[in-house]
Amino acid sequence: MSERIPMTRKGYNKLKAELDHMENVEMPAAADRVASARAEGDLKENAEYHGARESQGMLQAKINILRDKLARAMLMDMSNAPKDEVVFGATVVVKDLDFGDNEEFTLVGAGEEDYDDGKILATSPLGQGLLGKKVGEKAEIEVPAGTSRFEILEIRFDDEE
Repeated sequence: MSERIPMTRKGYNKLKAELDHMENVEMPAAADRVASARAEGDLKENAEYHGARESQGMLQAKINILRDKLARAMLMDMSNAPKDEVVFGATVVVKDLDFGDNEEFTLVGAGEEDYDDGKILATSPLGQGLLGKKVGEKAEIEVPAGTSRFEILEIRFDDEE
């Protein structure tokens, strides 16, 4: 349960800002909705009240998840990372050996993932399968849909921090 979550400073700051917004903007608004619905009268049959309480509870659950991620964050220092192998923060170009097309992935931490943009969690099965590989090596990775096979074509580091 206390497993560390690798993150860049950028990802950490993004999660922190999201948490701050939820706690200081969204939660007071949710509390106001509950209070105004409570003022409507009979709480047993007040659907608005029950809906507002449920929304408030879901928001609190999201806040708790973000707090947990931030508490377990391990900020990664990329300055000493090897540049010739796939590591956290690397952008890797791979050839899909089953379909023949090239794909590009950047291994990121919590809060930075964007699957449409090729930013995958370093802790995901795909990320774990690529870690430690060098250019020219092949990776066979067990994913929910079966086994994906890749050849590493390029490794680079895009400094966005």
